[in-house]
Amino acid sequence: MKEFIIEWIRNRYVHRINGAWFFDEAAYRDHAPWWALLLFVSMVLFCLAMWWFARQVLLRGLYLLADRSSTTWDDHLLSNRVFRAIAYLLPLTFMEYFFSIVFYQYPALNNISKKVVDVLIITVVLVSINRTLNAIRDIVKEKEIYRDKPVQSYFQISKITITFIFVILILARISNQSPMFFLTSLGAMAAIVALVFKDTIMGFVSSVQLASNDMIRIGDWVTMDKYGADGYVTEINVGTVKVQNFDMTYTTIPTYAFINDSFVNWRGMQESQGRRIKRSLYIQIDSIHFASDELLEKLSNIRILHDYIRNTQTRIEAYNTEHGFGEDDFINAKRQTNIGLFRMYVENYLLNHPEINQRMPLMSRQLAPTPNGVPLEIYCFTRDKSWNNYERSMADIFDHLFATVNSFELELFENPSGRDLRELKSDLLPALGLNGGSSGKKSQD
Repeated sequence: MKEFIIEWIRNRYVHRINGAWFFDEAAYRDHAPWWALLLFVSMVLFCLAMWWFARQVLLRGLYLLADRSSTTWDDHLLSNRVFRAIAYLLPLTFMEYFFSIVFYQYPALNNISKKVVDVLIITVVLVSINRTLNAIRDIVKEKEIYRDKPVQSYFQISKITITFIFVILILARISNQSPMFFLTSLGAMAAIVALVFKDTIMGFVSSVQLASNDMIRIGDWVTMDKYGADGYVTEINVGTVKVQNFDMTYTTIPTYAFINDSFVNWRGMQESQGRRIKRSLYIQIDSIHFASDELLEKLSNIRILHDYIRNTQTRIEAYNTEHGFGEDDFINAKRQTNIGLFRMYVENYLLNHPEINQRMPLMSRQLAPTPNGVPLEIYCFTRDKSWNNYERSMADIFDHLFATVNSFELELFENPSGRDLRELKSDLLPALGLNGGSSGKKSQD
């Protein structure tokens, strides 16, 4: 094809003069740039047509086949855009061949253009291989036996190794050197490069790991106490990650810190159906007791506790009667406690709360006793995940519980305050026959 086109162009400048054929060399050279431009435009238009055909016809056909197929591996190939990358090879391969026709009169331009196309082809092949590895990774991760294995790490190492090899091939093609030349030279320069560009190399490797593991994205809410960061990621560079805190300040964190140190990414919460409330009420242990008949009667008027108290009391009375326990069996007989009733009230209150997501875990549980009392933990999720509405809902819930706890004859733990000590002093000193002015001297006596 190349010889045919070149011969056809040259024939345009062959003329017959006085019965003899004459080739107009001067006109041929003068018109060479215009022929090159015409051929270049034709090549670009033809390559665009091939690219459109590959994207619109071949890829759509593959998508239709994948939709009708019962297997899932082809779906992973399409979702990771493997064929979309391969589609670029068709026009690039044609372009590499056609450049020898476009610039056949300009060997230097032909050499440069072929290098550029070869680098693009190598890059497309590298992207296609990496996307294929991503598809294979997704296929492997679907297998039950590999779900708890570090499959991601193996594929990361494979992609880094393959990328390194292809970078060597690109450098070799650009410089017309053998790939072995760069491999041998790299060993001698590795120590100097590692010393001079240590931070850059660490940042680059970290950014690759962050991107491949999808650890952070622009717009993620992250918390990193070590660097005082609590806000949204606005920029991710090779060396640094910029976080805009909620007080509108900016914190710049080294990229490798997200690999070496721990941080919290709230993306999972933002993508979920609710935001968690996990907070405890600390109950005074000495305020916990068996519920008296008067307390049960009073609490039975609470609508969300009425059925629970009645059904539970019926079961307790049947058990006590069956085992012969009377009213004097204070310890042996089953009885309801005020903290148990309060725990059930909290749970029923959350189950009926319109701002709590009932599809997510919800409980009111008692934790191990502490020096500050018995923790009664509230664990649930709000429907609204926005910060303002979340804080408002949580405050409304605990406002209600703080105001309700005394109705169950329970007391919340609170450390003694200055006012408590002054009241104790004012009550204790008269009982001892002391007054505030002479208490210090008499205490010494």
